[in-house]
Parts: sequence; structure tokens; C-alpha cells
Amino acid sequence: MAGKIALSPLAPERFPDLPVVDGVTFATVAAGVRYAGRTDLMLAKLVPGTAIAGVFTRSSTRSAPVLDCQNKVGLEPYSGAAILVNSGNANAFTGKHGVESVAAIAEAVATTCGVPPERVFTSSTGVIGEPLPHDRVIAKLAELDAAQDAGGIADAARAIMTTDTYPKGAVQTVEVGGQTVTIAGIAKGSGMIAPDMATMLVYIFTDAKIAQDNLQAIVSSAADYTFNCITVDSDTSTSDSLLMAATGASGVDVTGDSTFADAVHTLMQDLAFQVVRDGEGATKFVEITVSGADTAVNAKIHAMAIANSPLVKTAIAGQDPNWGRVVMAIGKSGAPADRDLLSIRFGDVVVAENGWVSPSYSEADAAAHMKGEEINISVDLGLGEAVATVWTCDLTHAYIDINADYRS
Repeated sequence: MAGKIALSPLAPERFPDLPVVDGVTFATVAAGVRYAGRTDLMLAKLVPGTAIAGVFTRSSTRSAPVLDCQNKVGLEPYSGAAILVNSGNANAFTGKHGVESVAAIAEAVATTCGVPPERVFTSSTGVIGEPLPHDRVIAKLAELDAAQDAGGIADAARAIMTTDTYPKGAVQTVEVGGQTVTIAGIAKGSGMIAPDMATMLVYIFTDAKIAQDNLQAIVSSAADYTFNCITVDSDTSTSDSLLMAATGASGVDVTGDSTFADAVHTLMQDLAFQVVRDGEGATKFVEITVSGADTAVNAKIHAMAIANSPLVKTAIAGQDPNWGRVVMAIGKSGAPADRDLLSIRFGDVVVAENGWVSPSYSEADAAAHMKGEEINISVDLGLGEAVATVWTCDLTHAYIDINADYRS
């Protein structure tokens, strides 16, 4: 991509201090997948007995790495495992060449790391439709294997970035039976974000011991209320994945433990919010809550219609409290709504109620709320009790600038 992308104004002050998670090590290197001199390859090695769960894009044009991972998740954790990620090339829409690249990389990683090929999980992110130069990846495996470091997770977060303006990481610790388990995660994602799951790369590691089917249930549930409730641009990726690995190295069994599940949810939400805050060209973080729906499904349909509307998002970018665009988005969603029952708020400002502008509405107060970096839009449909909350960002000209020359 031409030029350097400016740091998002919504970026955190610093990358968090992520602790070592026993049972996993990391290494990164510049392989020249697309750009010379850019760190673009990450290898994580996991100890025998590691349980791995995952959720993936449901795009009908998903990539060869995604399809391969889907086939491998859920296999018995009888051996060690490895996760290899490249940025710069998505290895998507590459036909048999993509399948051959995944197979070649998996075999090479298996030989280098001493694990079975079916325990090698690969991910690719970047440009779609160009064959992955997997020979460049394979040529770096010995170097990656030799450089494994238990404290290398921060470098791993940087290696998987594409149009991200900052690396994303999060940590949670939880007490189970008087013992501490650690959960640490990294993510990349900035554009092509409208998870169906998922439109980013996410890797989460814990030293907890847990049955694979229980870990899968936790990951799937948490994803539905975190990554599947964010959108940047309404576009669902072909390529990306969320993998969670539980090494069991702490010896603390969390199977069926609700506090552990809650901690996973909290960590996923942290990473999901970081993805939104790094949305391409974003200047505002937006929370949209739709209540009073007849069903939770319909509440989310309305919320995502608002969150994905270019007219709503550009109004937010322009700091314009244009509630008419929210009404428009509700009307086009296809889910049940009654114009004369709607109420809308921007922050604490009642904008509309009973299908009409509120008598107490203050344009100045609404405009003041729109000037902030964090925007809250709430809608009550007046039809029932169901609620859904989603998160998005505004749509600025910088989004066009970033994507107009993405392949340059």
C-alpha cells in the first residue's frame, strides 16, 4: 500500500503489557510476502495437549487457509500444534494454487516444528486474487523455529497487521479454585469489517486446561456478542479467522467454569472495540442500541442497518445529528417497525418520540454530543422487550484514500 497510514485518533496510548502464557512461544520475521523489509510472518508453537477452538468467516468465497482450519479445529489435542500467519497476501480466490500453498506450508511447518500437518493452522491476510509466494514463507521457517520466545506476543501482533494503524492486544486473568489462569489475545483488523464470523485475524492463548468442546462453545458464544456485533464498512472478508488455544500448562481445569467464560467474553470485547477504533479513516467510536424489538434477531437487524448506513456514518463524521437518517435505516432494514412508535436518542438527548420530533428536542445539545469521540445512538421500537447493541465507526474521506490505492 502506498504511503504510511496515520495513527488512528482513537488509538490507545500504548500496547498493553501482555504476560507470558505458559505453553506457547512466538517468533516473527520479514519474509517479503508483499513488501520488502516488512515483518510479515508469525509462527506460534504450542505444547502437546493444547486444545484449539475457532470461528471463521462464512463468506461463500472464503480462502483456502480458512477452509483448511475449519477442517482441523476440533481434532484431538494429542500432539503439539503450530499457528502460522502471513500478512500482505490473503491467499484467497487463488483456486488450486491456494490449496497447494496451504498444503505445502503445513507440511513444511510440521517438519520444522515436529507436529502433525493436521495440527498446523495457517492464516493469510492482505490482497485477494494473487497467488501466495509460499516458497518465501517456507524459506523462513527454520529461522522462525530457532527464534521462538515466550515473550514474543507483542511482535506477533505487529507482524499480522495490514492497514491497521496500531497493534491490538488484551489480557485477562481469572481465579479458579484459588489458582490463577491467564488469557492473552492479539488481533488485526481495520477494514473489510462486518463479521459473519469473522473479518479479522484474532489469536487468543490461555494456560487453562479445558475440554475442546467446552472451549469451542465459549468461543462461539462470545464471538456472537463481540466480533459479530461490530462493523466498519459492511464488507465481510474472505479470509479471516479467530483461533483460541488452551495449552493446559497451568494445570487448572476450567471446563464448565463461568468465570473463565466471562473473562474470555471480556477479552474478546476489548479486542473487538480496538478493531472498531482502528476502522479505516475512523474518527469516532459509535455504540448503537436498539430496544423494544419483538425479537433479539430483529433488534440486531435494525442496529446493523443503522451501523452500516453510509448516510448515518457520514453524518456522524460531519458531527451532524441527522436523526432522519436513523429513521431511514430502520425503515430499510426489513425487520418489523412502526413509524409512530419510534423514539430516538443521541446520547442523553431525546431526539424523537412517538414517531415525531420530540417537543423537548435541542439541536444544540444533540450537535454537542456529536462533537465527541464516542457517540451513542439509541432507538426504542416500542414493539417488545428484545435488545441488541452493536458498535461501529464513522465514515470519512480517509477511508476512500486508504482503499483507493490498497494494491499500490
